[in-house]
Amino acid sequence: MVPVDGRLGKPRTRPYNAAPMNEPTHATVAFQSLEPDDILKACESLGFDVNGRLLALNSYENRVYRIGVGHRDNVIVKFYRPERWADDAILEEHRFAAELADAELPVVAPLRIGGATLHHSGHFRLAAFPNRGGRPPDLDRLDQLEQLGRLVGQIHNVGAVEPFQARPAIDIESFGSEAMNYLLDAGFIPPELEQAYESVADAVLDEVEAAFERAGATTRLRLHGDFHPGNVLVDEDRFHLVDLDDARSGPAVQDLWMFLSGGRDEMEPQLGALLSGYTAFRDFPANELCLVEALRSLRIIHYAAWLARRWDDPAFQIAFPWFAARRYWDEHVLALREQIALLQEPPLAWREYR
Repeated sequence: MVPVDGRLGKPRTRPYNAAPMNEPTHATVAFQSLEPDDILKACESLGFDVNGRLLALNSYENRVYRIGVGHRDNVIVKFYRPERWADDAILEEHRFAAELADAELPVVAPLRIGGATLHHSGHFRLAAFPNRGGRPPDLDRLDQLEQLGRLVGQIHNVGAVEPFQARPAIDIESFGSEAMNYLLDAGFIPPELEQAYESVADAVLDEVEAAFERAGATTRLRLHGDFHPGNVLVDEDRFHLVDLDDARSGPAVQDLWMFLSGGRDEMEPQLGALLSGYTAFRDFPANELCLVEALRSLRIIHYAAWLARRWDDPAFQIAFPWFAARRYWDEHVLALREQIALLQEPPLAWREYR
């Protein structure tokens, strides 16, 4: 891989664990210091009869709360992180969710209030969603994986109808090279590990590019984009799909590979179950099996850069204190080295699981 300008040997602009580079905007300050009164007032501005019950849910990119309404009901309200997505990109996500719901798929789509799904209250942008409960899927149950595959196949039938206009694609540049450069230039990696990180990340991206070349032409669909067990709720064996915030365009396998875990002997039956369900509704491009470890590698690099980009948010420093420790970066470099070996193995075999 030919290094992009400045990737190798560029003087670092920040020392290890230095303070944030950018001054926060008023909207960012308001978002990071959301108080219960701010939350309830914003919900009242949508016309909800809030009763004072408020529970913060497990979300870091945005702020998400379960709000008590009336005597019994709850509603989920999401406050969007400033400057991440433009309004038109958020609205495109909402329209995609509505398309999926209109196709009678179990997607938790935003509520339309006063003819709109995206609302503004002071510095805040927010949307409301119906409250859905449930537990994560049991990935040891192949029948649940088959059911997930059926759901993904139906989602992709809708996703293939038209492309995203405002939302980007999952690609090597943004998820790989740009993320790697950000980590090196922003000074988050301990100085004594910078050279090792740069070398191994470059090697990983070489292998990722080779994997995409082996795959050849791939699909480009509207995807959930971040489809993992945490974004699926199971209630009495009925699935609810949540959180399309990371919806992007990309290959079909992106919405499947995060349900694969363990060694090859474990993943191949899991893959067989997923594809048994998927192909009941849609053909699967088998060449994309070359991309499973490539996409996993990009996610590892992108995730570290995501934490770095959000480090000026106090909530991240509380939730991810290990990110500032040397041990995290030792393990991160080791994980990337392991990915090089996995990227050089043959793709997973697609076998019938029954």
